[in-house]
Amino acid sequence: MSVLLETVGFFMATIGWGMLAVTLFNSYWRVSSVSGNVITTSTIFENLWQSCATDSTGVFNCWEFQSLLELPAYLQASRALMISALVLGFLGIVSSMLGLQCTKVADDNPNVKAKMAILGGCMFVLAGVCGMVTISWYAFNITRDFFNPLFVGTKYEIGPALYLGWSASLLVMIGGGCLFTSCRAQSSQDKSYMYPYKASKSAVSAPAAAVPRPRIDSNASSGGKYGKNAYV
Repeated sequence: MSVLLETVGFFMATIGWGMLAVTLFNSYWRVSSVSGNVITTSTIFENLWQSCATDSTGVFNCWEFQSLLELPAYLQASRALMISALVLGFLGIVSSMLGLQCTKVADDNPNVKAKMAILGGCMFVLAGVCGMVTISWYAFNITRDFFNPLFVGTKYEIGPALYLGWSASLLVMIGGGCLFTSCRAQSSQDKSYMYPYKASKSAVSAPAAAVPRPRIDSNASSGGKYGKNAYV
């Protein structure tokens, strides 16, 4: 059961990591709102790296954010967290592949394999947390500006990339948790059979007891001679 659980957890976390990578480069993190507009001539959509605008004919232009220091603090932190999530997820994939029971790496040392799998599960969980914090923080800023009546800039709505990012982060965390739990249980089960041998007190070697020697009667017959009692 533990082999199946850790295999399912590994594939779930790997698929979630791939979805996080797609989310990072998706252009539709936020889309300009059409609420209250009767005629919409252009639509603006942005992600962490660039902003694009498209008109009613379908022609769109994109321009990248030039200066990192001019970006809002949450946008800079979102970039760092998403990159950290991808790096942690990659390290988790490598570590988990070495620690899976179905692989032949370090097959003669099950304790090392279990530790590598547990480490991979922890990295997956951290990657999912980084992705979840990034997506939730970005969505919070969108909703805050949208419902702020004093905000005079362009109001945006949550784009489809954020929903993909939430799903991806959840998959990575669940997969990492399954991997960590199964390998932790397997490691504990292996240790339960490794009891140190202690000899019981009854098994301690004692000095050999003196073996009683057969008593030889001097009056018994020996060497063809008879005792005195043999004669009447």
